[in-house]
Amino acid sequence: MPTPLQLPTVADLTDAALTQALQHQLDHKTKPLGALGRLEALALQLGQILGTEQPQLEAPQMVVFAADHGLAAKGVSAYPSDVTWQMVDNFLAGGAAVSVLARQHGLALTVVDCGVARDFAPRQAIAGQPQLCIRKVAAATQDASIGPAMSAAQCTQALAHGMELVRQLPGNALLLGEMGIGNTSVASLLLARLCGTSLEACTGAGTGLDAAGIARKRAVLQQALQANADAIEPLDALAALGGFEVATMVGAVLQAASERRVILVDGFITTAAVLVASRLQPLVLQRCVFSHNSGEPGHALMLAQLQAQPLLDFGLRLGEGSGAALAWPLLVSACAILREMASFATAGVATKQATL
Repeated sequence: MPTPLQLPTVADLTDAALTQALQHQLDHKTKPLGALGRLEALALQLGQILGTEQPQLEAPQMVVFAADHGLAAKGVSAYPSDVTWQMVDNFLAGGAAVSVLARQHGLALTVVDCGVARDFAPRQAIAGQPQLCIRKVAAATQDASIGPAMSAAQCTQALAHGMELVRQLPGNALLLGEMGIGNTSVASLLLARLCGTSLEACTGAGTGLDAAGIARKRAVLQQALQANADAIEPLDALAALGGFEVATMVGAVLQAASERRVILVDGFITTAAVLVASRLQPLVLQRCVFSHNSGEPGHALMLAQLQAQPLLDFGLRLGEGSGAALAWPLLVSACAILREMASFATAGVATKQATL
């Protein structure tokens, strides 16, 4: 019998002395108290995650997890499954939105084939170009509307791949991205099963379905929930309803959290991976910064379940990690404020006058 996978342990980051020191720093910068708004809360969180009063983000890694879904054959997406592998090629050629944004912000881009229905050759990063890692479990999951999307063994393999991948990456910040035609369906299913949210509320247009398409998608997803009615626990639900890219991402999130990396979460599908990871290790959420609230209706519901406040609300619904890349400069700025902004004492600036 195979040895069960040992998931990483995620420790509590709570440190009252560090939090007090960080807040004291922020309160005594040359500004009115709290004048930088949520940037101050972000700076405090980053200091807590990295365990220092002088946080520095190093070698940030944008990782796009890609896979295909058996459920896509039921018409849950406006696009054919071939778009998954075609977009992998586009990421690597530098033509996708996340490719452009990663270049702009100096983010190392890695694309991971977790289960794309096409074979690729591994590609090493050269002169800043993306690398492709092959961590394929199978060429797409099974159709979840008639039974489990993956076996327990396949789910375990995907989790292990995500953990191993992060262990090999440098830096202290992981930005999550994904690609997989049909994976908004996976996110909706996980939200419905793990949080009890109705499919009516959490199922949207995905890549651009019309009203009839959304109705068809909801019907297929209802079949998937019924076909996997006994998959209640987080890992069982992930195996029955999830995708290889989501399961690999769950492993990556758990590993990154255990290593005290900052985890910058993109949209609906990446948040679904964090949802599963947080049901396994709740303290994962201490390490997560949520980049944006997407245009997909289930995302706001999922963020509310996680009590998460996203940084941006741009109506994005692209995925890929595009929202995480757009939010990245805010994290850089928050760290710079802590490290470089003068205090009233060091700058020789008068503080607020006492009330007479």
